[in-house]
Amino acid sequence: MAVVDDHPLVREGTAALIDRQDDMEIAGVAGSLDELRPILRDGAVEVLLLDLRLGDESGFDVLRSEDSPMPAVVVVTSYDYPQYADAALRLGAAGFVVKTAPTAELLDAIRRAAAGGLHFGVRPGRGVSLSDREREVVRLVVDGSSNDEIGARLGISSRTVESHLRRLFERHAVASRTELASRAIREGWLEGIG
Repeated sequence: MAVVDDHPLVREGTAALIDRQDDMEIAGVAGSLDELRPILRDGAVEVLLLDLRLGDESGFDVLRSEDSPMPAVVVVTSYDYPQYADAALRLGAAGFVVKTAPTAELLDAIRRAAAGGLHFGVRPGRGVSLSDREREVVRLVVDGSSNDEIGARLGISSRTVESHLRRLFERHAVASRTELASRAIREGWLEGIG
């Protein structure tokens, strides 16, 4: 078992919890993806507990990785957004546990992952529902494109882009492009896509 979390207290506390279990053993702890790579390289890790936000890095990069051997991954995060759970599931995670969950839930998720099962404390698939076109518009807004640039890129008029944005603003209770982009990033609307 390995733990990767950029917060030393969480990382060391989780490792201590695991060490107290008769059926679990810590192979390593890491505070970044660079520190994690050598731990995974020898193939001794059966289950990886992975935080999604690692400073400037994303735990989703580990899930997207094609490195092998890749252990079963249980995401352990403070972000209890269904969109994140959905993206983690699509990218092959075996579990998703929020940091506010009881320790028994984390231990259950680890045991299930080790046995080839799944455990999702946040139900995937209940997140933001975007059409393909809305997803493209949001992705381009996040990238900083203007309405004219979005229209040119998607082959639609800037008025149609404005219409998409107006509907997105209303549906998601935001007042600006910046707020829409911020919420999309924070809640993982585009994670695991493309």
